[in-house]
This record gives sequence, C-alpha cells and structure tokens, in this order.
Amino acid sequence: MQPNERTPEKGPKYELATFAAGCFWGVEYAFSQVPGVKNTQVGFMGGDVKNPSYRRVCVGDTGHAEVVQIQFDPNLISYEKLVRIFFLIHDPTTLNRQGPDVGEQYRSAVFAHGDEQLKTALAVKEKLGKSSQYKRPIVTEVLPAGPFWKAEEYHQDYARKHPGSCHVVDMKKVMQIVNQ
Repeated sequence: MQPNERTPEKGPKYELATFAAGCFWGVEYAFSQVPGVKNTQVGFMGGDVKNPSYRRVCVGDTGHAEVVQIQFDPNLISYEKLVRIFFLIHDPTTLNRQGPDVGEQYRSAVFAHGDEQLKTALAVKEKLGKSSQYKRPIVTEVLPAGPFWKAEEYHQDYARKHPGSCHVVDMKKVMQIVNQ
C-alpha cells in the first residue's frame, strides 16, 4: 500500500504544511478555522511503519507522530504565519507530551515540504527560542516531510463533529497572527 500523500487541488496556488502538536483533533480544528486554509486532514508521519493504524501508533512502537496536514493558499496565508500559529497553539517546550497526552506520537514537530519551508520553520523556531516567550528550551523537531498516512475516517474533523471533546485553542490569538 502507498502512503496517502495528498496531491493539492488543481491549480498552482495550493501548498502543503504538516505539523505535529499533540493530539491531532484540536490542532486540526484550530487550523481549519484559519482563513486561507483550504483543507485539513489528520494522520501520521515520521515513523517507519507503513500504513499504521491509530491503535498501532498509540502503542508507541511505530515512530510516528500524530500530524495535521494542511492544504493552504499562500496568497491568503503565508507558511511563516502557519508556523507561528503552530507554535502558539501548543507547548513546544515539552518533550513527547501535550497536556495529559504522553508518548512519542504527541511530540512537537514541523515536517517541512521543501527547502524553503525548512528554512522558514527553523528561522521561526530560532527567533522564538531567543525571545522571552518560553521559560524552557523549545524541543520542536524540524524535519523534511516523509510519507503521510491518513488516519481512520472517524478521526477526520473529530473536534467539529464532537464539540467539547478536546482542547480548543483561543482563536482570538490565532487571528492576531493571521491579521498581522
């Protein structure tokens, strides 16, 4: 079976971004609210098991992280702003943990699609690391994107389908970044 690598919709204007920031339900919901984001889907990246199931990833032996893959219009929202939103909506200083979720699958990571995204993500991480915004060092990995494995259908748009089921981000802060 081949990875579920998404081909952007027809037209040259859409790009992909992939982020791991803990449980993918709330992260997907936050990014789905951002103007310029065309589509989101949750899945797994960064491991060495082909076509992993959610249950298998939860065991912790696949090396995968829960990720959100975003299709966006760079004319409406820049990749740099998406990376800044990524850092805002989770704690990038905790290793393999977000809130009550613990394990390598909940690690903080940016999976860059190309050299420009890699440079941008590293620059944002470095700038935030030098700021006084965080009391501890940022542990976020910045890596080239690998195969994306789409999670089971019941995980897609989970927070929208089940309001109150997971951590919800303060969208006012997200919109401050969008509107800068």
